[in-house]
Amino acid sequence: MEVGTVNGGGSRARRLTRRLAAQRGASRQLHIRHPEASSVLRADRFTTAARLRWLHAASTRIGTTLDLERTARELAEFSVPRLADGAAVDLLESVLHGEEGERVTGAAVPVTRAIAVKALDSLAGLEPAPLGKVVDHRRRETLLTLHCLRNGRPVLVSRMTDEDYGRVAPTESAALAMRRQGVHSYMAVPLIARGVLLGSADFVRAGNSPPFNRADVELAGQLASMAAVFMDNARLYGREREHVVSLQRSLLPRVTPRTPGLRVHSHYTPAVDAHGVGGDWYDVVELPSGRTALVVGDVTGHGLPAAATMGRLRAVARTLMTLDIAPDRVLARLDLATRDLEDDQVATCLCAVYDPADHSYTIASAGHPPPLLVERDGTPRFLDVPVGAPLGAGVIPYDPLRLCVPEGGRLMLYTDGLVKTRTDDIDTQLARLRAAVAAMPPGQIDDGALLGALRKGDARFDEAVLLVAESSPLPDGVGLRVWDLPTEGNPASTARRLITEQLARWDLADLADVTELVVSELVGNALRYGGGPGQVRLLRDERLRVEVSDTGPDLPQIQHADVSDEGGRGLQLINLLCHRWGSCRTVEGKVVWAEQIIPV
Repeated sequence: MEVGTVNGGGSRARRLTRRLAAQRGASRQLHIRHPEASSVLRADRFTTAARLRWLHAASTRIGTTLDLERTARELAEFSVPRLADGAAVDLLESVLHGEEGERVTGAAVPVTRAIAVKALDSLAGLEPAPLGKVVDHRRRETLLTLHCLRNGRPVLVSRMTDEDYGRVAPTESAALAMRRQGVHSYMAVPLIARGVLLGSADFVRAGNSPPFNRADVELAGQLASMAAVFMDNARLYGREREHVVSLQRSLLPRVTPRTPGLRVHSHYTPAVDAHGVGGDWYDVVELPSGRTALVVGDVTGHGLPAAATMGRLRAVARTLMTLDIAPDRVLARLDLATRDLEDDQVATCLCAVYDPADHSYTIASAGHPPPLLVERDGTPRFLDVPVGAPLGAGVIPYDPLRLCVPEGGRLMLYTDGLVKTRTDDIDTQLARLRAAVAAMPPGQIDDGALLGALRKGDARFDEAVLLVAESSPLPDGVGLRVWDLPTEGNPASTARRLITEQLARWDLADLADVTELVVSELVGNALRYGGGPGQVRLLRDERLRVEVSDTGPDLPQIQHADVSDEGGRGLQLINLLCHRWGSCRTVEGKVVWAEQIIPV
């Protein structure tokens, strides 16, 4: 009795010991890459704990990034050799385009694309569908993968027959290759996340590997379900990024306007990370009489809210620039507009106005990185622009910097995404920017080379804007003249004479009568309401523009004039005779301008 109990207890102890040893062996197998002769694991020999550890290991190696295709590759790479000797992942074409995928109806025939393939070296002779190739399953209704996709259920062929090779392989040649390589077992599982079909994963075993069984199918299904969630997250993330980038690009200028005496080149680079897109913007605005405004800004935050705020600020900035060509006052008003936004965001901004008459820039900064001036010989230097508080902070005014840039000089405006990294401080990156520009041939700035030198092979986590403006001679057919009007005598008569003589030199004598009348009204208004005229400016390009400046604070407006009124009709005449007219403030006062179309 006592001996039987002992013997019985010893037998149970030996069985328990063998079971624990088997569990430890299964656990050790999770982290060992087996020789190809016995590369796969038997799922039916997994304990519950070992299965959980195996799936946990998969969760740490699949879905390491929010990149859809990379997640598919990680699924295939983890499965070989842990689960199969070969694996392939196909995703629906609609999923790759950011769409939701398809519901499993039993009738739909989805179109997929081969995304990932992984196999042991001994199976290098297999002929899977080439990566990136679209697979139209409607051409072969007998493929087992089609049944998996159509019904959303796994497919298992434990022991393949000659007929099965043709139902598994995408082509007859691939079927012969599978037979030659000794493939003997196949299973396919759907990739379904949140009830939506994303694609399928195929697995094969060959040689001495045991055939797939129901336990393998169950384990593969759990692996595929986990990977499908990661893929769907990546799809949603990619779709969000595309939407933000599309919104961002729609809010940025589509074309750069032609500006006299200034060649402007713009470059926008979105961030790889969807959360890094949304706040950077730029604008190039035509101003009266050949002036050009260059604006670069960066809204704090990312994503759709930042993109929406950026669009509103750009619209406000463009409107302000048409009313006031003094950058410091534009930033002050833009600060007020930023404080009125409901989302309490702040932004940095750099505004520069170029005047081709004297090749000068007037620049003001609201917490923005300093512009880089590249001399004609290629020597770069950062401009010491007084840096004011960011927009929305409520700390004004802003102090402008004015400098002249000879022909051939280039002014580089950019956002901090161009120089910012996760490791280096801003001073290091600014020095790297200056060195990269100095290394380029004089007169050239290669966007790709510049971005590559600053990125150093790392993925860009923030978007970047680069705006390069080069002062140049006025092109053929474009003329610009500026005259100082006398403070005594008859400035209107002097202005008419100067305008008439210049139009004759430009062979535009036919426009002399209307232009004389316009300049007389503008000079007369400056005498009556503006403290006297300062300068008259005449610009000829596709159109003829005449401008008169004064020191008066009020912008003129068209007013209703009764029949008995002796005056008040000057601007009405200008409005009728000219294509358009307008006024804006300057540092000294204001300018009033009028534009005529030059007949072809």
